Amino acid sequence: MAKNTKETVRREWTKEDIKELKVHSKARTPVIKLAKMTKRTEGALRQKAQTLGIGLGHQR
Repeated sequence: MAKNTKETVRREWTKEDIKELKVHSKARTPVIKLAKMTKRTEGALRQKAQTLGIGLGHQR
């Protein structure tokens, strides 16, 4: 059985990160594009948006 060689890197959400997420939520930026810009996974972005109570992506 192969071991997972990629190590998980966790970064805390800063106030600037949250502010940027809210701006992109209003602009309806696609989640894929936002994930590449912020260097976070789609799941992480969606999870944080859900905890903040905001919508994310162009389809709501």
